Amino acid sequence: MAVVEVVDHGRWAEVILNRPERRNAINGPLGEALTSAIRRADADDGVQAILLRGAEGAFCSGLDLKAFNAEPPPDWMPRFSTIWRGAHKAIFECRKPVVAALERFAINGGAALALAADLLVAGENAFLHVGEVRQGMAAPYNLAWLRFRHSESVAAQLTLTGRRFTGSELVALGVAYAVAPDDVVVATAIRLVEEVAAYPDGALARIKTQLRAYNDASADDWFDRATRHAAPRMKPRAVE
Repeated sequence: MAVVEVVDHGRWAEVILNRPERRNAINGPLGEALTSAIRRADADDGVQAILLRGAEGAFCSGLDLKAFNAEPPPDWMPRFSTIWRGAHKAIFECRKPVVAALERFAINGGAALALAADLLVAGENAFLHVGEVRQGMAAPYNLAWLRFRHSESVAAQLTLTGRRFTGSELVALGVAYAVAPDDVVVATAIRLVEEVAAYPDGALARIKTQLRAYNDASADDWFDRATRHAAPRMKPRAVE
C-alpha cells in the first residue's frame, strides 16, 4: 500500500496521506512519497490544482512517535531532516495552488502541512494544533509557513499558546479559507478545486507565480530563516 496515494482527476490531482492505521502520521517514507507526489503533479501541464488530504477522515497526527522512538532507529532517521525539508520545499516551489482538506486534526508536523496549503478548508470541529511549545521544542516549519502567509500576531496566537484552534477559529483568523460541516469537508474542498481548476490553462500558475514574486527568498532561504534558531532536536513525545 502506497503511503501517499495520487489520484488523477484530469485537471486536478488528489494527493492523499495514506497511513490511516497511524492516523496518517509522518515518517521518512511518507515524506519522500509526498515530495514525489507534489513534484509530479506540478510537472504535469494538464493539472491545474492539487488537493491534499488524509485518508479515512483525518488529516495528519504529526510525527509517528512510535517510529521516531524505535530502537534501533529506522534506516531513514539520519536523513529525516533532509527528507522533511524536501517535502516542504516541494510545496513551496509548487506552481499549482494546493488546497488542503482539514478533517479531524492537523497536529504539529501535520499542522505545518495544513498551513503550507494555499487554501485551507477545515471542518467545524476539526482542529489545528501547533503544540511544540508544550514539549519545549521549536516549531520551525509551522513558524515558516505562518510568517510566510500571516502576521506576527496570528503566528503568535497559534504557536505561543500551544492550544487547539477549531475550523471556525481558523477562518476568523484568516488561516483557513472556509469552514464546512465535518462530514463534508472533503466534498467542499473538491468543489473548490474543481471550480478553480476549470479556469483557463495556466491561469492559476501564472497568478501564483506573480504572488510569489513579491517575496524574493528561495525555499531554502525561507526555511533556513525559520530553522536557524530552533532548539537542539529532542526525541518527540506525545502532546496531551
